[in-house]
Amino acid sequence: MDLSLILIIVGIIIIIASFFVGNQSKQLEKDVEELSLNFYQETHQLKRRLKVVEEELLIEPQTFAKQKKKVSPKPNAKVGINGIHQILISQVLTLHKQGYNTDEISNRSALSSDQVKAIIASGGYRL
Repeated sequence: MDLSLILIIVGIIIIIASFFVGNQSKQLEKDVEELSLNFYQETHQLKRRLKVVEEELLIEPQTFAKQKKKVSPKPNAKVGINGIHQILISQVLTLHKQGYNTDEISNRSALSSDQVKAIIASGGYRL
């Protein structure tokens, strides 16, 4: 009988202890849930910021085509490099050094093919 009495007492102690242990697990669950919500919110904010940055960096092809039409001179007009920004000139020369042809450079720089040829000629390069 002593063994059964000891087992009953141990069982009661374990049941009482389970009430205290349960509170710790509930607090732990609450902390994990709060942490996951914070993580989700921060991830959402980062994605939103990244989307804004991507939108700022994107150049729409339609806008690019409109700018190209505005910049291109009349077909019979004499083409010069006056009025073209130095950054565009260096970009054209760099692309020419990399092996791009005048049509590809024209598409990338929003300049006409005649302007690209004039810039390359003024840079001392052969077409």
